[in-house]
This record gives sequence, structure tokens and C-alpha cells, in this order.
Amino acid sequence: MNLRVFKKDIEFFVAEFIDDCALFVALNPHKDADEIVEIIDEAVELYNDLKSRASHAEGNKKAYYNGLTKEMFEKLDELCEKLSSVVSKEA
Repeated sequence: MNLRVFKKDIEFFVAEFIDDCALFVALNPHKDADEIVEIIDEAVELYNDLKSRASHAEGNKKAYYNGLTKEMFEKLDELCEKLSSVVSKEA
């Protein structure tokens, strides 16, 4: 895996998730958006953490980046579940 490609993947996937959150807030302005803002903050923290860790590979680089990729998708799944629970609660 190429480091440049991996960093672009981080940017793409996290940005898409944040866009989904912003879309919900934009389409539902009458709803309280505090929980969504907290989820967006978690996504930004995930982004910063992954970008920082991607720049400082340890040990076997292929295994390290595969682990980071797996972690990114697992944490994004958790954030999607949080967003889904907030959206379904709001509906």
C-alpha cells in the first residue's frame, strides 16, 4: 500500500461521513444538532489520529497499514451506527 493513497483514503472516507452528518443537519434544521456535532468531532479526531499514525509507521509497513485500514473502517462503522441511532431517534 502506498502512503499517499492511504492518506487520500482517510481523507475521502472521513470526509464522506462528515458530509452525511452535515446533510442530516441541513435537511433537519429544526432538530437539535448537538449530538451530530459530537459525532462530527469524533470523526475529526479519528481523521487527525489516523493521519498522524500513518506518517509514523512502525515495524512491517504492509502489516501496519493494513491494521490502520482495518481500524479506520471499524471506527467509521461505529460512527455510522451512532449517526443512525441519532437519526432514527430524531425521526
